Amino acid sequence: MANFIFRVLLILVFSYLCNRVTGKANFKEIDEKLKQLNKPAVKTIQGEDGDIIDCVDIYKQPAFDHPALKNHIIQMKPSFDLKEEKLSLKNESTKLTVFQTWQRSGSCPEGTVPIRRIRREDLLRAKSVQQFGRKPPEVVLKSNTTIEHKDGQLPSINTTALAMPVIVNRSAATLVTVGYNYIGAKADINVWTPNVEAQDEYTTAQIWLKAGPGDNFESIESGWIVNPQLYGDKRTRLFAHWTKDSYKTTGCFDMTCSGFVQTSSQYLLGGSIEPVSTEFGQQYYLTVGIYMDPNTANWWLKIGKDIPVGYWPASTLLFYLNHSSTLVEWGGQVYSSNVKKKPHTKTGMGSGQFASGLRGNACSMDNIAIVDFSMQLKYPQWVGTWADEQYCYTALNYQEGYGKLPIFYFGGPGQNYNCP
Repeated sequence: MANFIFRVLLILVFSYLCNRVTGKANFKEIDEKLKQLNKPAVKTIQGEDGDIIDCVDIYKQPAFDHPALKNHIIQMKPSFDLKEEKLSLKNESTKLTVFQTWQRSGSCPEGTVPIRRIRREDLLRAKSVQQFGRKPPEVVLKSNTTIEHKDGQLPSINTTALAMPVIVNRSAATLVTVGYNYIGAKADINVWTPNVEAQDEYTTAQIWLKAGPGDNFESIESGWIVNPQLYGDKRTRLFAHWTKDSYKTTGCFDMTCSGFVQTSSQYLLGGSIEPVSTEFGQQYYLTVGIYMDPNTANWWLKIGKDIPVGYWPASTLLFYLNHSSTLVEWGGQVYSSNVKKKPHTKTGMGSGQFASGLRGNACSMDNIAIVDFSMQLKYPQWVGTWADEQYCYTALNYQEGYGKLPIFYFGGPGQNYNCP
């Protein structure tokens, strides 16, 4: 009898621990989710960084699990060409660019797209199976504040200060432009690997294109990220993200939900990138561009030397961004439950150094440009800097000399003497 009771207790304890570890999800739910996420592979590649990459038939990728994309016809390449305005103002230099680690181990054949395989341990790290791959919802204070700008002109409509929400669980340092219809944005993003203190925190260097009301905006985004909860390590990785309801219930990182249609066999969303920059040493860059095709309303993600990776089909997924973006941001963001409080997180942004450190010390973005319906890449007419925790992370738009475009610097260490 005693042995029977002991066995029952063991079963109950084991069941409790399983439920607790999986965020009240059972292993059946996890297995169902894995089956949904991981499509049959034509070829599988084992990356040096530990990632498993499945080369999936382009027509069987996760995008087409979305009900609105059941009969979607893939647009294989963009139908537009962009022109560079005022080429003499471009910051000309020989930039060292990054590559993706997995590319040393193999390549995906034409007609397939590389997708990072999701494993059981990835889902176990998530707060819940349902939340896997998503940004946590923004927690916004009811009161608003306005942008403080130290350089450039205030992003505004008729010189009216732009109200920026105070977000409790995120800290940002960005360059902002607003007030026009933007159908594209790009930048050369300096690549680093900042410290991330806790597993459930992340840090990004990215571009956002947004439209819609502040409490229910739509956003498409890309850049680099360090996100140990999602990826299981602290490597710097290429990411893409979208949402149509300010991260409440829709959208996700990379290919962890249906929506983004990948067309390239060369780039892996969520794939680690290297080399990374070193303080006062070699500097490495990732060129990111997001552009709407005016003929299809598909928002194309381009990486490196203008290589199309894929697109977000706005006409079926989105509403406000089906026409244009009305706000563009470049810069960094730290997600943590320990921002805007004491003790502050030690998660760094950018290089982990303040913007005032400039080239070789602070993280930078240059050759910043927007695209409007003229289909020309050009520096935005109105820009302003925004940092909501100026003692923790800073933003600086800095012009080195006449005839050169400003370079945007951003970042910081998080917790420090002035940010306890």
